[in-house]
Amino acid sequence: MPNDQLRAAIRATGLTVEDVSARVGVDPKTVERWIYNGDRRPHRNTRRRLAELLSVDEVHLWPDLSGDIRTQPTSESELVHLYPTRAAVPFDVWSSLIHGAQSSVDVLVFSGQFLVEQHNILPVIREQAAKGVRFRLAVGDHTSAAVIQRAQEEGTTGGLEGRVQMMRRYLHEVAHLDGVEVRTHGTILYNSIYRFDDEALINGHAFGSLAGQNPVLHLRRLPGGLMWSHYMASFERAWLEAVPEPSERG
Repeated sequence: MPNDQLRAAIRATGLTVEDVSARVGVDPKTVERWIYNGDRRPHRNTRRRLAELLSVDEVHLWPDLSGDIRTQPTSESELVHLYPTRAAVPFDVWSSLIHGAQSSVDVLVFSGQFLVEQHNILPVIREQAAKGVRFRLAVGDHTSAAVIQRAQEEGTTGGLEGRVQMMRRYLHEVAHLDGVEVRTHGTILYNSIYRFDDEALINGHAFGSLAGQNPVLHLRRLPGGLMWSHYMASFERAWLEAVPEPSERG
């Protein structure tokens, strides 16, 4: 299996395989082997140089190192990466998170239409729900004051409401599946939250800007992590206030 975390981290920095090989002092073919064979990893000192170059922890790139007492993470931060905009999050990062979830996926958005139209998430939901993955998907209520106000602030009056309606129609296709819950909410959306098992993308929202123009925090769950618990508690509060979408369960 390929090392999707390493591949995504390299893409996120804008570096090429050749750039990485030159900076850590190995042959480009060696870097390619690290990427395309998840069982291959560098020696300890090379791992540290590579993690520092990519501004991520070694354990994020090679999770099985978490029990190795010789492995010192480059930081104890929950922050894997900070992207300047949602549009800057590499496709491979989204793909790895969406397809890699094994237990639970939580999404809090107004629209989130791009998940369907760019990342084809509906068949993934069908496949993974059948394997026992739990999905909780909270989208906006297009008639709510919060959605209407956000559309006005973005300068997309009517546009956001339409995208929300379209997303609700998309999700109607999977809302009947066991393990899939779809709800609508009218909370003020300070952040869109995309949680996949123990990793999450948090898309903040600045007044008057589109969601895709705002920064994204890539977080991972750590014991005692304050940021993780902060945003997950926010999701739970919004989820409790959200209204279940009707579904036709056959």
